[in-house]
Amino acid sequence: MDRPQLPLLAAHSGTNRDAMTCLYRCGNACNHPAPNTSDNEYFGTEVSRRGIFKTAAGAAGAIVIGSAAAATVGPALAFAADPATPVVPEADGFVATSASAPTELTFKPIPPNLIDTVVVPNGYDHSVIIKWGDPVERDAPAFDVSNQSAAAQAKQFGYNNDFVAVLPLDSKNKRALLVCNHEYTNEELMFHNYAGPDSLTVEQIQVAMAAHGMSVVELERIDDSGQWRVASDRRGLHYNRRITTSGTKFELTGPAAGSVFLRTAADPAGRVVIGTQNNCAGGVTPWGTVLSGEENFNQYFVGGNAAPDALKPSMKRYGVDIANRYPAGNRKWDRADARFDVAAHPNEFHRFGWIVEIDPFDPESTPRKHTAMGRFKHEGANIILARDGRAVAYMGDDERFDYMYKFVSDKKFDAGKSARARKNNLSLLESGTLYVAKFDFTSATEIDGSGKLPADGMFNGTGRWIPLVKGGQSCVEGMSVEEVLVFTRLAGDKVGATKMDRPEDVEPNLRTGKIYAALTNNTNRGKAGFPGPDEVNPRTNNKFGHILEITEAGDDNTAETFTWCLPIICGDPNDPSTYFMGFDKTKVSPIACPDNVAFDGAGNLWIASDQLYALPNQNDGLFVVPLEGPDKGHLRQFLSVPYGAETCGPFIYQDNRTVFTAIQHPGEITGASIDKPASTWPDGDFAKPAIINTWRKDGRAIGL
Repeated sequence: MDRPQLPLLAAHSGTNRDAMTCLYRCGNACNHPAPNTSDNEYFGTEVSRRGIFKTAAGAAGAIVIGSAAAATVGPALAFAADPATPVVPEADGFVATSASAPTELTFKPIPPNLIDTVVVPNGYDHSVIIKWGDPVERDAPAFDVSNQSAAAQAKQFGYNNDFVAVLPLDSKNKRALLVCNHEYTNEELMFHNYAGPDSLTVEQIQVAMAAHGMSVVELERIDDSGQWRVASDRRGLHYNRRITTSGTKFELTGPAAGSVFLRTAADPAGRVVIGTQNNCAGGVTPWGTVLSGEENFNQYFVGGNAAPDALKPSMKRYGVDIANRYPAGNRKWDRADARFDVAAHPNEFHRFGWIVEIDPFDPESTPRKHTAMGRFKHEGANIILARDGRAVAYMGDDERFDYMYKFVSDKKFDAGKSARARKNNLSLLESGTLYVAKFDFTSATEIDGSGKLPADGMFNGTGRWIPLVKGGQSCVEGMSVEEVLVFTRLAGDKVGATKMDRPEDVEPNLRTGKIYAALTNNTNRGKAGFPGPDEVNPRTNNKFGHILEITEAGDDNTAETFTWCLPIICGDPNDPSTYFMGFDKTKVSPIACPDNVAFDGAGNLWIASDQLYALPNQNDGLFVVPLEGPDKGHLRQFLSVPYGAETCGPFIYQDNRTVFTAIQHPGEITGASIDKPASTWPDGDFAKPAIINTWRKDGRAIGL
């Protein structure tokens, strides 16, 4: 096939990604100054103590009045008093199974490749479950890429699927609900003759808007294998649902709901938001709902140059281009919906950047955005139940030099099956304590940026969770509770949180209670004018990323102190700066830019990469590594994705017989288009994002 190639010159400055990915995934964030310019001793020169909030609140109120016009192993299992004995909750329609004991991985890793298909180990098979344009809702029309309408797309599977969850519908594991995010769109790969956003009709913009959001799809198992497919009896389906940017109402919950910063002319009460967008990773709650993180939402808004002066500093901190009306890569959604113009509707910007919760078992339910969990570029949120029954969520802010967060609910989980228990559990994320992480170092003087291990043989140290909101009160001097929750990044700046190398997915290991975070990369680490290396971010020009492990004090997930270490330093194993828990690196697969993490029932860590260009001649892939036993640190590649694609998800089903993976942006290569595709996966014509499942042919547990 004559397809665009992978020249390194196509990669955007300061990143490993292709320029097209930079443009659409994050609005060229890598080529803009990092939003965090604080020295973490004060807000910085642009923000003078409390003045911004007093002025902004007044300005926002005036504008409102005068305006013309969102992986754990199956469910998130809970720990009882003994963490080795999980308590497995059930909710209506939600059946969970307990995790299995550690088992040695036996598959032969696949080699790096640039093949335009999915590659899995010998003895395994895979298939596409659903792809862009396939019907989701019962009356969805057939997909016609040349005559697509917004109404059709709002009923069909959306674009660029990211987070994946699969929740059982019966105790025999024969039926399940697939829930996934649709993060962003590639207009070049969706519309013929695309020549920039101005070449699109308003209807086409609305199609792209409808392709964002989330999908809920009923699945059925094929025979007694590890293979799944979309449920065949579509007449009986009632769970299937599309959630979109422009057609779904969301309820704001928590302390900031109704805040002056969240009120608009269309919603003067500040409690109902239309839509969700740029949904990246997520998590499954112990009560059977799905969480989704609104990530690079800033790039969808225009008019930052004419936004109210009082709000410009906070908007800039969240990545808004306040110098130009249309930032590079902007989709100009304001042509179809005026609320994306912050000059006219500044508070609309504050209504995105939240953790979203949906109930996939109730298609009539209203999704919610939880203000108690803070507002930033949420990669996702993953929950573990503490020993006292409170829900603890871990979250990363996916930006260079931004922070990691923890939320501890005020209320406790109720394991009962009554309506009262369900009501209680659905309210757990509406109030609690919000923390930001501060890492302390034991070997600061030994860190030279090369990745050389300190004398104690490990990058490790202690840390503490700094409260931002606790007991219904602000813990940040000069900021109210509402201000902390709407402008959470600024609160983290003020209390001195540690600037991290793009904290993305943060997930608890339900066997041990330890927390694992993917720190994807940060090529600005150590450059002139930027923070230098430290022990938790130990490499300058960090192209390859690393994995962080946190152990809470007393193995209590509600604790305010912790210890930490870096068990994996990613890259080519031949690179002396890499580290894989001390395992023999000659046996380790090359990996770069860890993005999403998940666990199987044995507690093995699965890592999805976002590494295009970081390592040569290597498509993205899915990797797995044991964290305990004699094989710990033996990281090996389990699958690779098609040319130009990214590995997302992943999700290991609760019986450990299937791994679900989202294949995002296949063929996303500079110069590619729907008329000249760089990838023709999966149908042989033009590239389509899709969800796949992989299973062992002999029916045994995946990976084992």
